[in-house]
Amino acid sequence: MSHNPLDRRTFLKGLGTLMALPTLEAMAPLVYASGSGAVAANPTRMAFVFVPNGINMAEWTPKAAGALEISPILQPLAELKNDISVLTGLSQQNAFALGDGPGDHARSTAAWLTGVHPRKTAGADIKNGISVDQVAAQSIGKNTRFASLESGCERSGLAGDCDSGYSCAYSSNIAWRSENTPVPKEVNPRLVFERLFGNGAKGDQDESLARRQLFNKSILDFVMEDAASLKSRLGKRDQMKMEEYFVAVRDIEQRLVAFESQAKLEAAAGIGKPQGIPGDFGDHIKLMGDMMVLAFQADLTRVATFMFANDGSNRSYAQIGISDGHHDVSHHGMQAEKLAKKKAIDTYHIEQLGYVLKKMKSIKEGNSTLLDNTLLVYGAGISDGNAHNHNNLPILLAGHGGGYKSGQHVVYQDHTPLNNLFVTMLDRVGVKIETLGDSTGRLQGLF
Repeated sequence: MSHNPLDRRTFLKGLGTLMALPTLEAMAPLVYASGSGAVAANPTRMAFVFVPNGINMAEWTPKAAGALEISPILQPLAELKNDISVLTGLSQQNAFALGDGPGDHARSTAAWLTGVHPRKTAGADIKNGISVDQVAAQSIGKNTRFASLESGCERSGLAGDCDSGYSCAYSSNIAWRSENTPVPKEVNPRLVFERLFGNGAKGDQDESLARRQLFNKSILDFVMEDAASLKSRLGKRDQMKMEEYFVAVRDIEQRLVAFESQAKLEAAAGIGKPQGIPGDFGDHIKLMGDMMVLAFQADLTRVATFMFANDGSNRSYAQIGISDGHHDVSHHGMQAEKLAKKKAIDTYHIEQLGYVLKKMKSIKEGNSTLLDNTLLVYGAGISDGNAHNHNNLPILLAGHGGGYKSGQHVVYQDHTPLNNLFVTMLDRVGVKIETLGDSTGRLQGLF
């Protein structure tokens, strides 16, 4: 049987616009499974989602190893029980002081994906290690328009002292291209959107955005001619998939316009918020998460990092009735009231994660879903925020990418390097390395 797939790098083009397509049946090469005929081969994506200030571990950790029992904090993921696992006992030893004194928040962030002890400095002579996402990006990034995507909800800092003599570059970046080069995240949803769909000279991109804003047009209006031509060559299921994809793009656009309009009104009233950044933290997370999902869906990238906040963040959570700062709450001193507030914040974060995972699960890719073809790590670089410890970290692994067996609570010996998980994951996306940071081997029984 002949099969001439549509090029995965097919784009719809328009003024200042280059719109990638979702994975279509027409573009997927076929592989053959015994007894099941031809099925589409889909790439495995990697995502790393970071939360600050540790987690209320008593409310996070399942009671026993084996089949996953949903803990109180994980309740928002109950319907995704078979798509997630909790990994207990993994650690980042190089986030401990090791003679460098205070600065656990900066070290926990810098070491989370590197497994390297960062040099203590607030100057320009920062030194860390390459992060797992960038190891993957350097190898498989050539297959996509963007090698990786870095996003978050609090701005990155590259200079100054943010934590007891540690540079702000450490506490606000988890992605490191080299030992001296962090990869700053983008926090403005509009800039992420324009990066994903912009094309050509900056002048063309600016003109495209100006026309959309002036005439209330969608970015889809600029690619409709190309889209109509392509649709005539596609089967009905692919046509439906394109329509679903266009609806998702338009939904994000409309939300961006709404947030930007609100920002203008607030600016006129003297309330200074960054233009286009949602005032509600949950809205901000969802919007950035939707664009990460869209980037995966359109195969614009297969590697992403997402920081809900910088470590040490003292953001309050008025939307769930908590006016105290998060960092202050994390130093609970075993006070019942603070522990309850920490549990509420941690659960709120899991609700946002659930939104992203459910969106991934809703997107079909042949006989599977986007979540089936993703490995997503969620967690923190600190275990208990009061103790500032970096062993027995809260780590959740979601998806089924690379044949991952989810629905488990896997308990490893305490102080097992977290980087052992990363080396194992890299195997599954076709990146073969022997060591990363302080890794000592590969984790068994996950795939």
